[in-house]
Amino acid sequence: MQEKFTKTTEQNSHYNNLEQMSVSELLHNINNEDKTVPLAVEQAIPQIEKLVATIVEKMKLGGRLFYIGAGTSGRLGIVDASECPPTFGVPANWVNGIIAGGDAAIRKAVENAEDNTQQAWLDLQVHNINSNDVVIGIAASGTTPYVLGGLEQCNQNNITTGCITCNQGSPLALVAQYPIEVVVGPEFVTGSSRMKAGTAQKLVLNMISTTTMIKLGRVKGNKMVDMQLSNDKLVDRGTRMIMEEIAVDYQTAQQLLLQYGSVRNAITNFKTK
Repeated sequence: MQEKFTKTTEQNSHYNNLEQMSVSELLHNINNEDKTVPLAVEQAIPQIEKLVATIVEKMKLGGRLFYIGAGTSGRLGIVDASECPPTFGVPANWVNGIIAGGDAAIRKAVENAEDNTQQAWLDLQVHNINSNDVVIGIAASGTTPYVLGGLEQCNQNNITTGCITCNQGSPLALVAQYPIEVVVGPEFVTGSSRMKAGTAQKLVLNMISTTTMIKLGRVKGNKMVDMQLSNDKLVDRGTRMIMEEIAVDYQTAQQLLLQYGSVRNAITNFKTK
């Protein structure tokens, strides 16, 4: 099945003799390749839109979002999931990142973890996965057995599936109900899909989670009004948001923020006094 399509992410780099290039040449050439990624993402927006609309609908019914992946793809899913609670003030279980090999694989590669076709489904079952949830498989190649097996099991259990891949017509895109294909072409270093493919996946994940949270009411105007106040920088940012909204001085705004715990609650309670 994997031979029936062309893995453009594995094709030979447009550049050669990299070791003979100067630092400046290397940096400029990498940057030139990176410039093509947003254009590739743009081509996939209709696919992204369909998946996001489904995620919003499911989450309004109490569903959750899961990312599954191996290696770089798995780590990118974990990064996006872990940033949703502090950014949007949502419960930690709303968006979940699962990586082949478990948490140890976040920092260090776990040998053969991505080759197990059954493990993703077992990992999802730990979270009591159900038909209200959405599972997105992330795999630049579109052939990762861990991800493929997970989505196949989800399909069999009436769980909505999507994917983010960087090869067109891959086995993963054929399995996912809502495939997203961002075709970025060969990498600067041949086969190093942590580069353009990784950048594309990160951009798409940003779009998915941010748009979903906005549609779920977690942003007001253009502000993160539900963000967690986990450090001084965010307390200062929240204080200034309140100052803009209700025209009070810095000290008053900060007192309101610390009293009510979020920008949204501070503004709401001030206005209802």
